[in-house]
Amino acid sequence: MNSLDPRINRLSEKGQITSEEKKKSLDQLETYEVFLQKREGQPFRHEGIVHAPDEELAWIFAKEQFSRRQTCTGLWIAKTENIMVSELTENEESVYDLYEEKYCGEGNKYAIFHMLKRGKQHVYAGTVLANDESSAISCAKAQFSDEQVFNIWVVKEENLLISSEEDKDMWLTVPEKTFREAYAYKASDKIKEYKKRNA
Repeated sequence: MNSLDPRINRLSEKGQITSEEKKKSLDQLETYEVFLQKREGQPFRHEGIVHAPDEELAWIFAKEQFSRRQTCTGLWIAKTENIMVSELTENEESVYDLYEEKYCGEGNKYAIFHMLKRGKQHVYAGTVLANDESSAISCAKAQFSDEQVFNIWVVKEENLLISSEEDKDMWLTVPEKTFREAYAYKASDKIKEYKKRNA
């Protein structure tokens, strides 16, 4: 490869990876999307991603990454490749305007997640029964199109790893998680009290 940039030319030297070389299989871990329910009654919200070799480890990584320092009552994960992403709309246009409304009632269960504000995370809206991801959005239009939606994520429910009722025990031991936060120790108050006593 010839380039005016000497750094690019040096890439082909012995021991360097060139752009022509293919990456080895399992060179990188797969990504999983993480959805968290912070409190009972609140919808599940997308929190971020984790990289993991399989679904079970992804769940453990997600729990450690996103629920260790904050309140949590439920956790869902889905492999990124199993999520169908709709178009992204602008201004006053809702993504549902791009789909024809369909009333469905048979097929597979699909979870629908809405982006209600640009730059914000997707929020769980509910499930629909449909034959595929695209028709799931059309089916969802009949149920969930009351507000403007900029983007939709659709995932087949069987592709979601969903926390169980028993899993809640690990989050409910200290519901507010204040023992993890520095302000909960009130260190400055204790220092002031100590100085006052020893003055």
